[in-house]
Amino acid sequence: MTNLTQDSFYLGDKCFTSRLLLGTGKYRSVKEAEDSIIESSCEIVTVAIRRAQSARMTRDTNLLTRLDWKKLWILPNTAGCQTAEEAIRVAFLGKEITKEIGQLNNQFIKLEVIPDPKYLLPDPIATLKAAEYLCSKGFTVLPYINADPVLAKQLEEVGCAAVMPLGSPIGTGQGIKTASSIRIIIENSTIPVIIDAGIGTSSDAAQAMELGASAILVNTCIARANCSPQMARGIRLGVEAGRLAYLAGRVNMTSRAQPSSPETGLIKTNFNREK
Repeated sequence: MTNLTQDSFYLGDKCFTSRLLLGTGKYRSVKEAEDSIIESSCEIVTVAIRRAQSARMTRDTNLLTRLDWKKLWILPNTAGCQTAEEAIRVAFLGKEITKEIGQLNNQFIKLEVIPDPKYLLPDPIATLKAAEYLCSKGFTVLPYINADPVLAKQLEEVGCAAVMPLGSPIGTGQGIKTASSIRIIIENSTIPVIIDAGIGTSSDAAQAMELGASAILVNTCIARANCSPQMARGIRLGVEAGRLAYLAGRVNMTSRAQPSSPETGLIKTNFNREK
């Protein structure tokens, strides 16, 4: 029987047991974000570099000063960048944040290059260009992409530590709309596949893991829930259930019904009565 506490995976050279990554934006309060992170049992939280830098300059209360960075691993992200060059510059700024919280060996970066303000779809060409450069500079790059199997393989080949295809457009809560493409990405990948964007509830989280994803990253569906910490716990349980089901292996689907009781060794009965 699988013990999920021993069911680990690697991003770069770092090992993790929780397969749920959390975003830190959109919460109604810092306390709500803290409580949600605790309920999720996550090990990785992602923080927008630009938002973190702004908070530092204005001395606002923010999660960077409140979370226990001995237990959590920060994943800086380049949210808000519209070009490869801009994302590269911001990624280097992210190193200042990791040093500030004491994670001197943290080279992680979630790479987002999104020039489209309406649908927030990532730019595949700019993402590949920035990823190749950042990998060459020693970053552990996790690029956010459309569910494009060809691009995913190219990003793996330039040295990315994982790929993060969207399940549906970011913030929509539509669930996994790109399942067929994600299956191909997972089948062809030798690095972790982390489904990012579109998760709306715990059943979506379970489906993502049943597809064979290594992990999921969630933000909006938790931050905008009526009770964020409760939703965080629900998403965590969905991830665990989906992972267990994937490891167990689902029953083959058939077009005909099959009896659940055995057809051999049955007691024969005779209902004919003597007249």
